[in-house]
Amino acid sequence: MAIVLSIQHLPKMTLNPIAVLNEPRKTRVPYELKQGQSRVFHQLPSGLNMEVIVQKSVKEKNPDSGKGPPLVFVHGSYHSAWCWAEHWLPFFSNSGFDCFALSLLGQGESDTPSGTVAGSLQTHAGDVADFIERNLSLPPVLLGHSFGGLIIQYYLANMRNELHYEMQNLYPKLTGAALICSVPPSGNSGLVWRYLFSKPIAAFKVTRSLAAKAFQTSLSLCRETFFSATMEDNLVLRYQELMKESSRVPLFDLRKLNESLPVPKMTDCSTEILVLGAKDDFIVDAEGLNETGRFYNVKPICIEGVAHDMMLDCSWGEGANVILSWLNGLNR
Repeated sequence: MAIVLSIQHLPKMTLNPIAVLNEPRKTRVPYELKQGQSRVFHQLPSGLNMEVIVQKSVKEKNPDSGKGPPLVFVHGSYHSAWCWAEHWLPFFSNSGFDCFALSLLGQGESDTPSGTVAGSLQTHAGDVADFIERNLSLPPVLLGHSFGGLIIQYYLANMRNELHYEMQNLYPKLTGAALICSVPPSGNSGLVWRYLFSKPIAAFKVTRSLAAKAFQTSLSLCRETFFSATMEDNLVLRYQELMKESSRVPLFDLRKLNESLPVPKMTDCSTEILVLGAKDDFIVDAEGLNETGRFYNVKPICIEGVAHDMMLDCSWGEGANVILSWLNGLNR
């Protein structure tokens, strides 16, 4: 049986960099943690356990500016907590932030619920909210990639605000949210239709890569879907193997998901939002990025020379530095 740790019961800043599984891992290609990282498990109200990779700050923030908000990372389809642990958790912990990367249910080393899919926007956002409510003392910044960004958008729409702060069915307040190469508020159907009419070959490739999971067996298609053309073969192969193992069941039922969209507007306009995209994104096009920016009334930032998996790409530091600059601005 897995050992389940509740982070709120551990001494602050003293998590040990050890894995807490004493049974065979759920993924056949395990992700080995880096120095300073811990793998713990948050038990949800359902009794299921959610994997959390933790990396605490290795430096104190300027005492005059106060402690920075914790960062909570939410992945998209075919990924899990490891995708943040590779580069961004070390980067942001070295910059003074406590970092928590979640594996949604049915993904990574998290438990798998009954049924054919991992959950819905509501259940995934609720799991994120439960982790925050029970483990974090400061309002965090949520960072979501791809479909993880759509989950965060649902969270924002159901977040406590000044008028309804005590309502228990609403999610804990945030300091901010970063939507990274995020599926737009209307979902992915608009992306698909635009590709069909403007880029039919690209539409065929995206469908084959993601819906038919061809990225799992084709090195070239995996690179084209997620990474820059200059990404080294050995890295693409490594991440391809990890992505194969990251998702035991689909994150959503896409038909039901699209019926529930668009996400509602957020009610707390004081929450800072960053909308960040990649110029070479093969999945989320420029119009999808702009749609998200318009929805939150912010000007999106699009980074040149970076692909969809911004946190794993060979130029991963480009996006990390933009986010760090934005985070530092939140504390002023």
